[in-house]
Amino acid sequence: MQVDNILQSKGRTVITVTARSTIAEAVEKLNANRIGAVVVVDGTRVAGILSERDVVRRLGKDWSGLAARPVSDLMTKAVVTTTRGAPVAELMEQMTEHRIRHIPVVDGGELVGIVSIGDVVKGKIEESEREAIALKEYIAS
Repeated sequence: MQVDNILQSKGRTVITVTARSTIAEAVEKLNANRIGAVVVVDGTRVAGILSERDVVRRLGKDWSGLAARPVSDLMTKAVVTTTRGAPVAELMEQMTEHRIRHIPVVDGGELVGIVSIGDVVKGKIEESEREAIALKEYIAS
């Protein structure tokens, strides 16, 4: 299975913000869309990523001024990305190695989707179910 299989199932919509957006605006998007990360873009290119973990970790240090600060102050700038053609096994290795739960998908440097650990788990379960059905049909024939 490839990353593109997951994107075909879940869709290619990515919730984004700019580096100049405020943390309050980013958190509003996280809450409204019930997601764990927003991709920070510069046009259609990935400039960073801001996760709920990034925000929570900073809350303990700068509670009062956090909401008005720009996303650029908290975002991860060295973003791990993947491509549509990457195998899901490789994606899982990246998530484990870097201890991350969201990876933007790029094609030619342009943002084309995002995959979360939940998307990966759902895809792997569906793949296992398809394999089990195929095996049952093979045994029965």
